[in-house]
Amino acid sequence: MNETHVTALSAKQGDTCVREVPRLLTKEELRSLSEIDSGKAMLAFGIEILLMAAAVALSEATWFNPLTYLLAVFVVGTRILSLGGLMHEAAHYRIFRNRTLNDFVGELIAFPTTASMAGYRNSHFSHHRELNGPNDPDWARNLLIDDYEFPMPQYLFLRRVLLHLVGFKTKQLLGSFHNNPETRDIPVLTTRLRLVAFVGLFAAAIAFGFGMQLLLYWIVPLLTVFVAAGYIKRVSEHYGTRHEGVLNETRTLVAPSWQLFLLAPWGLNYHLEHHLYPGITCFNLAKAHRILMTRPAYAETAHITNGYFGLVRELASNKPGERSAAIEALKLDRRAETSNAAA
Repeated sequence: MNETHVTALSAKQGDTCVREVPRLLTKEELRSLSEIDSGKAMLAFGIEILLMAAAVALSEATWFNPLTYLLAVFVVGTRILSLGGLMHEAAHYRIFRNRTLNDFVGELIAFPTTASMAGYRNSHFSHHRELNGPNDPDWARNLLIDDYEFPMPQYLFLRRVLLHLVGFKTKQLLGSFHNNPETRDIPVLTTRLRLVAFVGLFAAAIAFGFGMQLLLYWIVPLLTVFVAAGYIKRVSEHYGTRHEGVLNETRTLVAPSWQLFLLAPWGLNYHLEHHLYPGITCFNLAKAHRILMTRPAYAETAHITNGYFGLVRELASNKPGERSAAIEALKLDRRAETSNAAA
């Protein structure tokens, strides 16, 4: 009954783009690249948990040292983002072949992000099908927000990253996700279990005296570093691109390992490859990228950016008008928004 409820929503319609995607991979290549490796996924999950635990332990062992605490906040915040990436993998049914087990583990992975994997899937599959169009919930939600208006001077983009980092954008970001009807429409059992888990966690924190640790090592990183890293991630995926077709309205970002570790672990930087072939597991996206670069149709058209410093430069220099054209296409404007709000 619960699974029927989930699949009756947007998720039932699948994650395939409604527009035509060029055939750049053979069936054999696609089958091989889409092979689920549950062991790798669970190892990745374990690594992220251990990294967070180590950062917290170091901070606790050197209490009153602000540097080790800030390091812990930074590590935990970026690892929560990474768990979001693994949740994304579960949302595409890429962690376990058994879908019930896949969804259960996906909800566990999602818990530190405060998201429900099932709700995320509903919204995310719409994003895949209707990429950067009027029915793409991500695109439509950000359309009239200045943070996503490009081109943007480098200093202004960095200033907005800082505003996200210090918490000024937290309500906007988390609120837009949790108030989305699609992300809220999840199975009743999942809703009840999540409520029990959150209430139980906070009750245990009060009863056993680790409420301060919960605040310092989960809530603070979640509302600051996670929010800022998530903003950079979203911008890097679909903004400041040419938007001429399916091969250049999503960005693949090739960057040094240390940058990917912080902002796009587990293959999240190969976002174009993911949108073309959402069935490919995150662990095989790098291999898919190497194969696709041997195909002229991809290599000559794909939007590929070198490093996050290259991204900042691109965001400052891409041609203006992208947002205006999108607003016109969606028949939205600021005056209409203001009038509706006043009414």
